[in-house]
Amino acid sequence: MEKRSQTPAVLGYRMPAEWEPHTATWLSWPRREGISFPDSFDRVMPALRAMVEALIESEQVCINIFNGAHEAEAREVLRGLPMERISFQLVPTNEPWCRDHGPIFLTRDLDPKLVAADWDYNAWGNKYPPFDLDDVAPTRVAKILDVPVFYPGMILEGGAIDVNGAGALLTTESCLLNKNRNPNLSREEIEQRLRDYLGVREILWLGAGIAGDDTDGHIDDLARFVSESTVVTVVEENRDDENYEPLQKNLARLQAMKIGGRALDIITLSMPKRIMREGLRLPATYANFYIANTCVLVPTFADPADHVALSILRECFPNRRVVGIDCRELIWGLGAFHCLTQQQPAV
Repeated sequence: MEKRSQTPAVLGYRMPAEWEPHTATWLSWPRREGISFPDSFDRVMPALRAMVEALIESEQVCINIFNGAHEAEAREVLRGLPMERISFQLVPTNEPWCRDHGPIFLTRDLDPKLVAADWDYNAWGNKYPPFDLDDVAPTRVAKILDVPVFYPGMILEGGAIDVNGAGALLTTESCLLNKNRNPNLSREEIEQRLRDYLGVREILWLGAGIAGDDTDGHIDDLARFVSESTVVTVVEENRDDENYEPLQKNLARLQAMKIGGRALDIITLSMPKRIMREGLRLPATYANFYIANTCVLVPTFADPADHVALSILRECFPNRRVVGIDCRELIWGLGAFHCLTQQQPAV
């Protein structure tokens, strides 16, 4: 597990696209004493159960737990589901957002075919201490899988990036260039780390994130690759909404972007209506979907736009079952299915 002197890119590794085959999906089960779901922990459990129920039809689900009592709590929520596709792993975490604290896996055709990148983690700019367990979770997972680990030496959450598996990466300036992450790294140095440790060539920068997003603008709330050359991006139809202008600016950037000299194909998804709770705007968005082997999990919000978003995503993924799951409680934790999941690519 020692630090490697050669970078993954030099060794031929790349981060596969999410739609490429998975061996498993990793989750970190929430803890009742955590801060993610204030006063609503039990109300979030139906969405988590529905998520796992859909995922086990598709692939193995590995669930990080804190201890035996925590595993028993999770098993109670999942009672009645076929447990042969679910395994529990003793990887204690502070919070459930496995996309951001979990390992980012890379693959190549030569042995060892699978490796993990353990990026540094500071809970979205030191917003939510403690995060000591989350920070070391990737190496603990890698040890369970017995795969080598690379240490890029840069703070990066998985929700801040999206890749097409063929050399292009989408991210945002508002998050990756925020001084609460890597104040000593320039834009060029950050880009080089991404190239070295994710095996990408082209970095595509959007601007700001959506209102209510405490991550400073994660890309997985905004725009996602659905094929090597196609990006789905959210837009706000209401000109009076605070999201209207930033999302229009991001759309304009995407329309001007090229990958390998070719313009992107862009599909727009309308945003759901504003969701407020206890005076806070919540970051409800259809972009926070998760692509599993045989299904796509999409957050829904009992909104008229739900069925439109689902139908658009069904066109994007004709060979997968697109499953809408009500996230009105889950979004109180300021995240949805993509934030909760981390794929382990098949090799």
